Amino acid sequence: MNLLPRRSLLAVAAVVDIAYHARPTPIAAKTLAARHGLPPRHLETLLQVLVRAGILKGVRGPRGGYELARERRRISIADIVRAALGEGEDGRDAEPSEDGSALVSEVVTPMIRSASEGFLERLGEISVDELCREAERRAVFGDPRPTYDFTI
Repeated sequence: MNLLPRRSLLAVAAVVDIAYHARPTPIAAKTLAARHGLPPRHLETLLQVLVRAGILKGVRGPRGGYELARERRRISIADIVRAALGEGEDGRDAEPSEDGSALVSEVVTPMIRSASEGFLERLGEISVDELCREAERRAVFGDPRPTYDFTI
């Protein structure tokens, strides 16, 4: 059972893909969309959300695309999930739920929120760097990345 919506999973996959491939040039949204079998317009809106959250940086121009806005070891999966879900600074949903049920508002919602906070706390312990290293170990992108020898 997966507790994250597809949008959050795509956001995590996009950030990890960018972290893995964005050296020395940024990754174009079209390239990223093709790699994940998505329409570029669908992915572009998600990438813009991640730019506004300070996770990605958009680079304009013919060789433009997306790159990480900070070191991959300083980006947690919880950061990405919060951005993708559109949560506010305090970690709560941007749109408050309006339900007339006392059971939902006084019992169910607080218990689910508590469990969600624990889940996000655990996701906060996982960095993009860890996922990149695991992707490299499992060779999920095919051939291993080239190693550069700077010996002259």
